[in-house]
Amino acid sequence: MTRTDTPPAWDERTQLTTFLDYARDTARAKCEDVSAENARKAPLPGSPLMTLSGLVNHLRWVEYYWFQVVFLGEEDKGPWTDEDPDREMRIAVDFPLSDVLTEYAEQAARYRELVAAHDLDAKAERSNGDGRRVDLRWILLHLIEETARHNGHLDIVRELVDGRTGV
Repeated sequence: MTRTDTPPAWDERTQLTTFLDYARDTARAKCEDVSAENARKAPLPGSPLMTLSGLVNHLRWVEYYWFQVVFLGEEDKGPWTDEDPDREMRIAVDFPLSDVLTEYAEQAARYRELVAAHDLDAKAERSNGDGRRVDLRWILLHLIEETARHNGHLDIVRELVDGRTGV
C-alpha cells in the first residue's frame, strides 16, 4: 500500500480528502499481517475494548455516524445503545479483522463520492449535539483528527500485542 499526505492538487477539498485518506490508509497499514488472535487482544489493563479490531471498527462507525446520521440526516442504525455506547468496539472481536478492514475501505469509497458531490460549506441535516449544524468541512477536519488520534492507539496496541512498530 502506498500512502501519501501530499495532495495531487492544492485546493482545500483535495487537501482535506488527501489527509483523511492518508489517515485511513495508516490505520489499515497498522493492521497489516497481524494474527487473528492478536487483532482481538486488549493489552492495556485499563482499556479492555482497546483492540486492533475494536479501534478499526470504531473508526468505521464514527464515519458512518458523521456522514450518514449527522450530515445526511439518516436514521441512526449504529451498533451502539444507551446501555452500551461503545458496542462497536466490543462486537468487533466477533468478526475477522479482514472483514472489518474491507467494510471500512468500502465505506470510505462511498464517502469519497459523498464528499465529492457536496459543497464544503453544506450544512449537516442534524445538529452535532450542542444545537449547531456543522458543515462538511468541519466533519472532514473532525474525522482527520479522530482517525489520527486513534492511529496513535493502533500504534501502541500493535506494539504491545506483537512488537511491530513503525508504519
